Formats: sequence, structure tokens, C-alpha cells
Amino acid sequence: MSRIARVVYTARTATTGGRENGASRSSDGLLDIWLSAPGSARIGTNPEQLLAAGWSASFASAIASAAHERKIALPAGVSIEAEVNLNHGENGHFLSVQLDIAVPDLERDVVQILVDEAHEICPYSRATRGNIDVMTRIV
Repeated sequence: MSRIARVVYTARTATTGGRENGASRSSDGLLDIWLSAPGSARIGTNPEQLLAAGWSASFASAIASAAHERKIALPAGVSIEAEVNLNHGENGHFLSVQLDIAVPDLERDVVQILVDEAHEICPYSRATRGNIDVMTRIV
């Protein structure tokens, strides 16, 4: 486990209910959502969508950081489509993830280097390493 040198930011939410009939609100009120089970008719998002949004945003920032460290000019238009799968197996439910990364106007081998480095420094990738199967794909 890593030692904390300095807390950069703390997110606080309060959630009532669960994925079937819940709601979640951040302490600053900027996040205020209804929760619903995947595929339900109820209006709301689900935890897998929230993880996909957070992970893809964090991974894009990690790519930018890796490019900055290598002094590579990162073109505009970097995008990541994250797919978070809620699976069920013999030991219960588990997650798997696919990140489709698009970096226009940059050579594929350079993008691969940045993606590999981003996967090492992204807090979401680090937190889930060894616990979730993750596939990265350059598109």
C-alpha cells in the first residue's frame, strides 16, 4: 500500500438505496443522480457507467501526463470509450473493462507507449490492477 504524502482531493458522496432504487449526491451538490440497475426502465445511471466515466477521464489525463513527461505534443481530440462489464461467474459478480483509445495524428507505436505508461500511472488502473481484467485497444 502506498504511503500518503499529501491528499490532493477528497470526493464525498451520500448514497441512499442501491443500484435498483437509489440516489447519490456529492457534498458540493455538483453530482446529484438517480441510480438504476443496468437495463431497467427506471431513470438513472448505474455504478458501471459511473466507473466507465471516471476511469476514461482519468486515463485520458494519464496519457496527457505521459506525453508531457516524454515531451510529446499531444494532438487535440484524444478520446477514450470505456466499456465496463458486469459479469457473473461461479464465484459471483465481477467486473471487466475495455478501454478503446483514439489519439488522432500520432503514430500508433508512440500512442502504444503512452497508453502503456498511462496504464501504470492512472489511479483507476493502479487501484484495480490484479483485480479486474483490463484490455486497452488503440482505435
